[in-house]
Amino acid sequence: MAASVTSADSRTPVPPRGYARGPHGLVHYHDSGGRVRPGSTCLPLVLLHQSPMSARQFDAALGPLATHRIRSIAIDTPGFGYSDPAPFVPRIEDWAGSIVAVLDHLGITRADLLGHHTGALLATEVALQAPARVRRLVLNGPFPASGSERRQYLAAMEAARGESAPALDGMHFVRSFALRIAMHGPVPADPELITRYVVQKYQGLAPHWHGHNAAFHYDHAAAMARLTHRTLILTNTGDDIHEFAKRAAALRPDFEYQEMQGGTHDIVDQRPDEWAAIVAAFLEEGTADSRP
Repeated sequence: MAASVTSADSRTPVPPRGYARGPHGLVHYHDSGGRVRPGSTCLPLVLLHQSPMSARQFDAALGPLATHRIRSIAIDTPGFGYSDPAPFVPRIEDWAGSIVAVLDHLGITRADLLGHHTGALLATEVALQAPARVRRLVLNGPFPASGSERRQYLAAMEAARGESAPALDGMHFVRSFALRIAMHGPVPADPELITRYVVQKYQGLAPHWHGHNAAFHYDHAAAMARLTHRTLILTNTGDDIHEFAKRAAALRPDFEYQEMQGGTHDIVDQRPDEWAAIVAAFLEEGTADSRP
């Protein structure tokens, strides 16, 4: 059965936005606001996006998450969306303080964290650097690649940088558009969504390749081995890094694991209701949670 696609025209309106002062400048965020369900174990949920996108990756899921009375705080990673960039080529470790800065700005002592792809690495690092600020983690698309695999990804990224560099004939947009359609997979693509993905790639204040560069330098396997928080590995079988999620589950069999069938790289846009229901169920499950 074909997966439904949420039209950009029917999306939840962009929630109230703001800025926090972070270690590298201003950090832009979307905050759905509101209170969590009385008596709920669920805390505000910080959403961390993939590369090279922005917090708008989660637009389609904000409404479904709100039906579960989850307050969503989607943050633009430094250099992406409307957040200021670091004044150097950053690593995942350099971004964690900016996420904590948003929590400080909003007066949030403790939150749940969800990251998708690069965001999953960043969520891991936030939990390691500020463990008391995090209750539960959702790693949607973890990346426990070996050192040699990460070097191969870095080499491929470097080789592709020329094709995505701005050119006066605009072909970098054409190639980026074709790439995002291919990544969206066999699911019928919404041209407004694909346009938004490409625009996000180039709108940030840092070069778009900074996101993947940081991700491919990060040893997620080693970082995950140090996590003590209750964690869900979330994946979908059509994701381009689905095999890494299965590898992560083997590395950490104590983590919970949920696998959606089908979908592609853009599962949040393709199946927001199902995706949000899985996330909410994990965050709400159980009340006796002695771990951070």
